Order: sequence, then structure tokens, then C-alpha cells
Amino acid sequence: MAINVLSVASEAVPLVKTGGLADVAGALPAALAPHGVAVTSFIPGYPAVLKALGKRAKAIHAWDALLGTPARLLAGKLGAHPLLVLDAPALFGREGGPYGDASGRDWADNWHRFAAFARAGADIAAGAVKGRAFDLVHAHDWQSAMLPAYLRLAPVPGGRDVPSVITIHNMAFQGYYPADIFPQLDLPPAAWTVDGVESYGGVGFLKAGMQLADAITTVSPTYAGEIRSVEFGMGLEGLVQARSHRVHGILNGIDSAEWNPASDPHLPARYTAGKLAARAKNKRAIEQEFGLERGDGPLFIVVSRLTWQKGMDVLLEALDHLVGIGGRLALLGSGDAEIEKAFLAAAARHPGRIGVRLGYDEPAAHRLQGGGDAILVPSRFEPCGLTQLYGLAYGCIPVVSRTGGLADTVIDANPAALAAGVATGVQMNAVSYTALAMAISRTCELYARPATWKRLQKNAMAADFSWDASGAAYAALYRQLLEERA
Repeated sequence: MAINVLSVASEAVPLVKTGGLADVAGALPAALAPHGVAVTSFIPGYPAVLKALGKRAKAIHAWDALLGTPARLLAGKLGAHPLLVLDAPALFGREGGPYGDASGRDWADNWHRFAAFARAGADIAAGAVKGRAFDLVHAHDWQSAMLPAYLRLAPVPGGRDVPSVITIHNMAFQGYYPADIFPQLDLPPAAWTVDGVESYGGVGFLKAGMQLADAITTVSPTYAGEIRSVEFGMGLEGLVQARSHRVHGILNGIDSAEWNPASDPHLPARYTAGKLAARAKNKRAIEQEFGLERGDGPLFIVVSRLTWQKGMDVLLEALDHLVGIGGRLALLGSGDAEIEKAFLAAAARHPGRIGVRLGYDEPAAHRLQGGGDAILVPSRFEPCGLTQLYGLAYGCIPVVSRTGGLADTVIDANPAALAAGVATGVQMNAVSYTALAMAISRTCELYARPATWKRLQKNAMAADFSWDASGAAYAALYRQLLEERA
């Protein structure tokens, strides 16, 4: 008998995406289906989502005052899977991004928007919507993390008592707000405790979910261990340690149909591990697109948010070294204004050697993976990371820091791994100029040995990071939680 799960997330491909959360939320229904789990996704009704649903959406429930705001629940489809959408124009019917305006500033009422979203998710999970019954609810990140709090501390009268899972995609984003919002959350006074939603004198959305969910998952095993430390726990390491028996690290997968160089419609030339020579055409296309000269050294790529977390400030320091030893760089991304300016200045300083394109473009990201030689991911912390997984799938060798999911997915090309024929990339221990410069130098040295480089590419492309194993792990966790409630 199938397990019916409500997956609650603030974004999901292909409807709305700002990062890896959307990829995961969009992939989970298909990943879990072979394991006897039927997933219904629940997301906010942003303008782009409502436009995509069009006239196919059917209103199936209404709230006169969802945390004071009228709202409707619409039913539709996410691919072949059921989708529920919260249509609350006062909260989500605005231009800009899911979390902020066109200038990048967070909406001042994000606490209200996503508390209402979580309240609605708790209502749905508990059976308040006629004809919709769920065995378990799975919330993602701070935007839906208040859901377990509503289930436990303000349950629907006569509702179902369903277990909950909260997945941390990035501990750095916690949804922390001042204490004066608490009276507006429709929670009982007893919720204002350290065992409830209070966190360091304010309201902690992610903290509340981690405190009150039946299970906590992170998106890689290594990150599940890292967040127990002060360095990675971001102030919540004590809670992680206290609930360590409830913390599980389940590695993200990738959509192997969407990210497949043998069938990718965005590539000028498609290829397999047995026909790597075809990548040369893709490389020429990147050189032309990014205004790069041809060269004998490797073409490095970056597809990333341009932030401190991603180590982009350290990469800036290492660019002269990269160019000096024969490398070139094509970068696609956006982020901190100062870092953006610095990369544009580096491109002006090294015309034909560094090409920068600010913003994000999904087809361009595919083209870079299909034609770049190596992808740089020098993150200071990385809960899982997806770009290195795409790099592996496309034979674009990952050059990564040894942290989180990067440590779990890339096998360093050290002498032992090369001798054993298992290496898939280059790792570095620290995020510093010296460590990154050495990693770039090692990559150039490996690239200068064609047989070794080809073996690295084939090993990388043979690695299986599809959703098969991850889907099975989530299904096993769900069953464990349901058995505990039985």
C-alpha cells in the first residue's frame, strides 16, 4: 500500500526556482514513486505559478482568514504528479522574486507569508481539506519549517496526527524574526519557549521545525555531521546535538533525464563517455559565447551564486594565477554586488582569458557543463551541492573544497586514487588562496596528461548520482516514522 506524503516547499522546478531546493522539490515525486510513496507537492501561488497552472487549476478549499488573510487552495499537476497551490494574493501576488523585490531586498512580511504557508500546510496534512488524506508531511527549509510547530502546538481540532520531516538544505538561512511577531502567528502562549518557537529571544522558523519535527534530514551525510559543530551549526548546533538521534544525512540526487549529455537539447554536440571527442564542439561554442581565446590549458567554468559562502572572494584572489599557468575561465552567476564588480574587472584585466556573464540562464549552465574542462566549486560550506554532480555527469571535472556534499561525491585524484583508477575530481582541504591555487595547478597538471584526464572524465561519468538510492533512503525513513506511530 502506497504511503501518501505531502511535500511542502517554497519552490519547485519547473514552476519556480532560485536554487537547489527547487530541483530537489521538483524531483522528489518521481524519485519516490518507485518505492511505494505517492507525493503531492504544495507550493505558494506566485504569479508565475498561477500563470503556469492557467485554467487547469481547480479551487478545492478556502480560508476566510489564514493568519488574517483570505486564501484558496488550488489543485493541479506538477508533471505527472498532484500539485497543490496556495492562492493568497495579498501574500504572494506580487512582482519580483519569491523572497524579495526586483532589487533583491527581502520582503518585509516574509515572516507572515511563510507562516501562513506553513499553517495551510499543517491544515492540509491534518485532513482539513475534504478528499485529501496524508500519512506524513515533509517540509523543506525555513520557509515551511513552522509546519511541524503548527501540527504539534496548534493542531487542527479533530485532525490527523501525522509525523513530520524537516529537510535542511542550508543552515545559513534560518528565518529568524523579532519576538513581536509571535502574537500574530496564531500559536498558543505555551509555544513561546525554548522547546517551541523561541530562539535567542526571537522567533526561529527553522529552529522550530528542527525542534518539533519527528525527523531532521540534511542533503548529505557529511553535512549532517558538520552541523553538530559551531563552525557549521550557525547557532543551532546545540539543538542538532540534542536531537542527533533524529538527524539523517540523505544525499541529493540529480534528474538524470534532464542532465544527460547524450540527450541534452541545449548542447551543440551531444556525447557519451565513449565519445568524449564530441565535447570539443561544445568547448568552441563556450569560447565564442564568452569571448575567450583558444588555449592549450583547461577551460575552467563557474556556475554559482557569487557569495562568500561559495568561496568566490578566494577565487578572485586566484584568478591571476589561473591565467598565468595557462587556464581560462567562463563564469555564469550573480550575487554580491562587490564580487560581481570584481569579476567584471578581472575579465577586463584578462581579455580573452576570462569571460563573465552575470545572471542565471539554465540552457547556458548546461552548455558550460558540456564544454568546460573543469568546474570550480571552492565553497566554504556546501550542504550538498548540485553543480559538482552535473559536472560529474558531463565529464566536467569538479575542483572542490572538502566539505559537505562535495566531500561525499568527489574522489580526489591523489596518487592512490589514480593508481586504483577511481579518481573523479580534485579536492582541497581549506578555502584559502594557497589551497585553491594548488588545486588549480594540480588540475592543469592532470589536464596535461591526456590519458589520465580521459580516465578522470570516464570515472566521473560512470558515477551514479541519480535519485534511485536517495529515493529509497527517504522511503525507508518515512516507513520508520510511521512504524513508530503505529
